[in-house]
Amino acid sequence: MAECRSKPSVAVIDSNPNDRKQLANAIGNYYSVTQFSEADAALVGLRKAPPALIIVDEMLVPCGGYDFIGMIRADRALATIPAMVISALDVKRVRDSIIRCGGNGYLPKPWMADAVLKNISKTLNKAVEKKWELLPEIQRVALKGTLENMNHVAEALETGGTINYADFRSKCTPLIKMVYDGNIKSVMEAVNEHDNYTFAHSFKVGTMLALFGSAIGLPEKDQLLLASGGLLHDVGKMSIPLEVLNKPAKLSADEWAVMKRHVPTTMEFLASCDDIPKGALIIAGQHHEKLDGTGYPNGLKGKEVNELARMAAIVDIYGALTDRRTYKPGMEPEVAFDIMTQNMSTHIDMDLLKVFREVVMDQAR
Repeated sequence: MAECRSKPSVAVIDSNPNDRKQLANAIGNYYSVTQFSEADAALVGLRKAPPALIIVDEMLVPCGGYDFIGMIRADRALATIPAMVISALDVKRVRDSIIRCGGNGYLPKPWMADAVLKNISKTLNKAVEKKWELLPEIQRVALKGTLENMNHVAEALETGGTINYADFRSKCTPLIKMVYDGNIKSVMEAVNEHDNYTFAHSFKVGTMLALFGSAIGLPEKDQLLLASGGLLHDVGKMSIPLEVLNKPAKLSADEWAVMKRHVPTTMEFLASCDDIPKGALIIAGQHHEKLDGTGYPNGLKGKEVNELARMAAIVDIYGALTDRRTYKPGMEPEVAFDIMTQNMSTHIDMDLLKVFREVVMDQAR
């Protein structure tokens, strides 16, 4: 179910070498960056290796950024690639020009790294979500409903609000229908392209937990619990700084403390919402616990770890290993399961792992 990908490719096209280098340095930890200094060379390079996103300065030599995007839109091989314009002007003054040339977004200059990353991610995700329209209805509805759910959660976290669990759960029903339909490979590949890691990972965990529950014979209401719990299990990560969440190197002790904070943050948020079922709270609160007591946040051991949490831990680890991240491609399922079997025998429930492995491999076959 995993697809091995490197990080998304971004072409930066800017005649100013200092600006070009500065932008490449700002996004280089998150995207694979190719640089061009002028229009003709850029067109040749883009045709040889089309990127996921094109970023072009409005003052590009010799034609200017808007005309360059117009050329891209007239080129069959490049026409659908999203393109952003770099400008020192206020967005209100360049919006019409961006729309006329077929651009998809805007980066102000001078830029702040966080704002640049958010704008790039937003533009990439709009392009990915547009591709979802080509999926079968059951998969398209499941993806859109889940994204709407997670956007509501993100907004609530940012504003100090809450979510209505009954509404959240109802939007998970298409996900359960998708699992019953039996073909989740293409939807997993579709969500894997999304640049919002927390959404993509949570969708995969929620889907695979529902699949797990279906395989062991749980009724639909319990599958809905697993799906909604999987979607909500990591929402605290939405509050973690990107430089920690996506750091390619080993986290420092302070950074690891920040990362582990996502569990209590998730629990605090869920506790503020009405009618969150106990099972969803267990999945969120215990999915990082380990059977030998070395997990977090509470160091639970053995029978103290609930069976729902045991299932969630397996699916979460499998998802983390097979996810594409900015710093690694996703592992193939067989490799991930070998690692889990050989290296995690004291951490996770091996009997449940065997069942889950069969479920996943059946899907892959």
